[in-house]
Amino acid sequence: SLNMKIALASPPFPKSLKDSLHQVELLVKDAASQQAEIVCFPESYVPGYPGMGFKAEKCSAEQLNSALNKICTVAAENNIAVIIPMDWYEGDKLLNVAQVVSNTGEVLGYQAKNQLDPTEDNIWTTGTKRHIFEVNGIKFGVTICHEGFRYPESVRWAAQRGAKIVFHPHCTGSDSAGPELKEWGHKDNPYYEKAMMMRAMENTIYFAGVNYGFRYPESASSVVSPDGTCLAYQTYGKAG
Repeated sequence: SLNMKIALASPPFPKSLKDSLHQVELLVKDAASQQAEIVCFPESYVPGYPGMGFKAEKCSAEQLNSALNKICTVAAENNIAVIIPMDWYEGDKLLNVAQVVSNTGEVLGYQAKNQLDPTEDNIWTTGTKRHIFEVNGIKFGVTICHEGFRYPESVRWAAQRGAKIVFHPHCTGSDSAGPELKEWGHKDNPYYEKAMMMRAMENTIYFAGVNYGFRYPESASSVVSPDGTCLAYQTYGKAG
């Protein structure tokens, strides 16, 4: 069997496009220094999630393209694959995607969010395709926020095609107010962590949910094993 160390980055909400790139570089270096082979960031991290009351910088296609090029350089310099969720233009359509960059800085492709939350219909265009990616012999899929929480078939699709893990960049919680979670998967927590557990168990794969480092997160960045056990999670209320 293949062993792989992965990292889930839970950065603070970015103040700007420039700040998001700064945070990406810091956490990519941190992950690489701990011998991770892949690091995944939360939903729409470049330039920041634009809904639910969050202020995110509006970016042009050129700015986003340039941002991705910078991240490719950071990936290559640190010899680590990076899953970077971001806004992305295809023609005049704005998509919510996760770009997958290899440890040599090559863009392997992206997974778009194909199931938008109804509140997002005025922000992004819906994606239409699903993809499998492979890094260092490990196949994986990506499912973004709402679609992983509420559309189990998005994860099943990857599992049926040989994915050993599905990464799940998402955005739940806030820096201003919310529940103070104490215990992972507690019965009174919001449903998100239970959904992550189910996606892992029902497919017998690893599932990696990746959230922002909010002061009041409604879910932890978590790695769940194929039997539904939470192997590791980021401390609530802390970026890292």
